[in-house]
Amino acid sequence: MKKKIIIALIVIVGGGILYYLLNPGEEPEEKRNPAVFAFEAHLATHGDEVAPMKIKVVEELSKLELFYNDSLFHTWNNVKGDVEFELSAGIFGIGTRRVRLLSTYKDGKTLDDIRFVRVLSDITPDKLEASILKEYPHNPQSFTQGLEFWNGKLYEGTGDPSDIGATVVTEVELETGEHLKSMGLSVGYFGEGITIFDSTLYQLTYKKGKCYTYSIEDLQLKGEFNYQGEGWGLCNDGTQLIMSNGTERLSFLDPETFTTNRTIEVYNDKGPIVNLNELEFIDGKIYANVWTTSIVVVIDPMSGKVLQEIDGIKLIREAGGDGQSKVLNGIAIDKNTGKIYMTGKYWSKLFEVEFKPTGPNS
Repeated sequence: MKKKIIIALIVIVGGGILYYLLNPGEEPEEKRNPAVFAFEAHLATHGDEVAPMKIKVVEELSKLELFYNDSLFHTWNNVKGDVEFELSAGIFGIGTRRVRLLSTYKDGKTLDDIRFVRVLSDITPDKLEASILKEYPHNPQSFTQGLEFWNGKLYEGTGDPSDIGATVVTEVELETGEHLKSMGLSVGYFGEGITIFDSTLYQLTYKKGKCYTYSIEDLQLKGEFNYQGEGWGLCNDGTQLIMSNGTERLSFLDPETFTTNRTIEVYNDKGPIVNLNELEFIDGKIYANVWTTSIVVVIDPMSGKVLQEIDGIKLIREAGGDGQSKVLNGIAIDKNTGKIYMTGKYWSKLFEVEFKPTGPNS
């Protein structure tokens, strides 16, 4: 009896293997997609370039629809073979966009194939460097997360990596680095970026989903807003708050409600720029520290394209930064003088800087 069972199992397994060998490319009907994009994985393009797309159709279809960024771009009816389409990928701007094929059989059954198109910037950023004009003392105990001028006065927001209650917002005397007046948060609250809008100081928190507001006159707590995700950098353009969350995305927020008006994705000609940290709005552009690097990127606030890349390596060397805990972070403009200042986490120096082109003639 056992021998017959073993023989039967051998026949079943052997038959299955033989069928697979004779039909290596076949899949169960419910898993086979009748129309797929011919390109592997995902597609990258630049700006307004037209991306030619080949679509492989292996079965006759009643209808084939192409959606881009959830908008219907093209429909083919009674499809019997491969088709091609030229996609104007940059129509929705730079960033990562979804492209979807929806296949409809004669009986109404549908299947789809989804890929992603990454639209890169068509601008090669200009390369600049930060040069030191003057240096000032800076509190080496300050884990700098935000730097801002208001009516000629300097304000700073700090974080608390050791979780000892070191998160503060403070008015700083530029010439001495002394903290003139401060307001702190409790242990467990890790302060992030700050900005000042309409006499109110806004302070993000890292993972608590809270933005606290303070009266600029006395730094007394006024209120709070809730948000989803992480808080990193914060600045404003005179109308809206601009917030980063550690990704390539920047959100433009209503200062009264903290609701999102719009978002952009930040890209150069190579790909997305992530880890966007402390922010400043200078002459119509967003300046963003790229965390753990020596680079500040200058961003077009409408498109998200990186226009310039500023290397602050000279500042890091002068301040004794190490690229780990003592990273470059903090950029602010005094609108009364037009002067720009930069510092870093746990740095003992703050610098007045200018930005100069790099190269043999700079």
